[in-house]
Amino acid sequence: MEKRIDCFLPFDNQQQADMLAGAFEGQQLVNEIIYLSNDDRPEGSPFLPLHKALSTSAVASIAQTATSDFILLCTQTAPVQLEPFALERMLKMAEESDASFAYADRYKSVAGERVPHPVIDCQEGALRDDFDFGSLVLIRRSTLVEFVSEAPTNYSFAGFYQLRLFCMRKGGLLHIPEMLYTEKETDLRTSGQKQFDYVDPRNRNIQIEMEKACTEHLKAIGAFIDYRTLKKADVAQGSFPVEASVIIPVRNRERTIADAIRSALSQKTSFAFNVIVINNHSTDGTHEAIVKSHSAEEKEKCIELIPERTDLGIGGCWDLAVRDEHCGRFAIQLDSDDLYSDDSVLQRIVDSFYSQQCAMLIGAYTLCDFQLKTLPPGIIDHREWTAENGMNNALRINGLGAPRCFYTPVIREIGFPNVSYGEDYAVGLAISRTYRIGRIYDSLYLCRRWEGNSDAALSPERVNRNNTYKDSLRTTELHARLKR
Repeated sequence: MEKRIDCFLPFDNQQQADMLAGAFEGQQLVNEIIYLSNDDRPEGSPFLPLHKALSTSAVASIAQTATSDFILLCTQTAPVQLEPFALERMLKMAEESDASFAYADRYKSVAGERVPHPVIDCQEGALRDDFDFGSLVLIRRSTLVEFVSEAPTNYSFAGFYQLRLFCMRKGGLLHIPEMLYTEKETDLRTSGQKQFDYVDPRNRNIQIEMEKACTEHLKAIGAFIDYRTLKKADVAQGSFPVEASVIIPVRNRERTIADAIRSALSQKTSFAFNVIVINNHSTDGTHEAIVKSHSAEEKEKCIELIPERTDLGIGGCWDLAVRDEHCGRFAIQLDSDDLYSDDSVLQRIVDSFYSQQCAMLIGAYTLCDFQLKTLPPGIIDHREWTAENGMNNALRINGLGAPRCFYTPVIREIGFPNVSYGEDYAVGLAISRTYRIGRIYDSLYLCRRWEGNSDAALSPERVNRNNTYKDSLRTTELHARLKR
């Protein structure tokens, strides 16, 4: 059988390299095994997987070094075990589909147990740089050569991301829905812990490069938005019962809801505001906790809505609240688990709406436990959002920040999808296409992490569903931007 694959493996130390290479030695399709070092990692960081640390020049070196038709790139240092004829299957599927980039489902070895770990299709809007391709990707050498000849920027860390965006433009990404190998799971953190990696200050230099690569991609496909075309919002227009409404959707949070409501009612402002709690048919003591959270004098200021429908997600509850007659000029988020950082938050938010003339405003928040002790990475300020490029970078990152605040006429026009994940991201993308989104980079919000958080520890299947949904939102948004 003709040897048609060159394997490029990450090198951290000789023992690791030898263990990793064992999976590919003796494979009939493998022509050569070549190692890649990772000497440019940020100081103090662990060994970065190559999908987070491959430079553009390293991609060029791979293209120049390889002599086979296809390159198998292993992006992680942990050992892998190939299923029988796995490489033959990847090669056959890539050739028959004319794909330039192929990846497959896999098994994961966790604490000695092998469990299936399927991945998802990489659709047009899958622009996040943490897309799960697994440890092994098969790439056409001719595609690498073409990429190197056209790559506009030399990145230190975003080379792999830049390459796969290039392959997406060529329409050549193939997901093989078959378990073709097993990789050892080395990151045993929960999904709730992993979700903040992209805002870790230690990764800031990597994130800057990823943003630049994504922006170049958007320009290449015609979906880039020039911030100078965005509308200002004339937020002084219209008449409303109050200036601001704090919106709190809740279901079965008897432990936390009273604290959240008291945090909102204790705000000191120069304007009238209310708190709208959407009790989504709680079956515990949430209603009683809501009633006890405020005094008789505050009854008109704290409004409990119980939906007539029983099929509303968080987005449906938000939509109900912003369309209610009690909703004010600005609708301001507070989750039922969380607290405002002090009693001046609402005043700062409303003042910022007027000064920044924006249709949506996002603050920063601090991760903490129930004793309000700060948890790593601390303040999540989303400084990757800039006035000049935030609306483009929003297509790469998985969230826009919190608390999220809306100019009510605009959010009523757009509406929330009736889902319980990504509803805020959906409306944020839609707003960012047309209007300015304002920012406050100081922490306004205490995000209390506990075992009851809905995103604390999700199964791989749930993570896949969530990622598929957000990628679909990005795909829809890309199409909308192409029509502008």
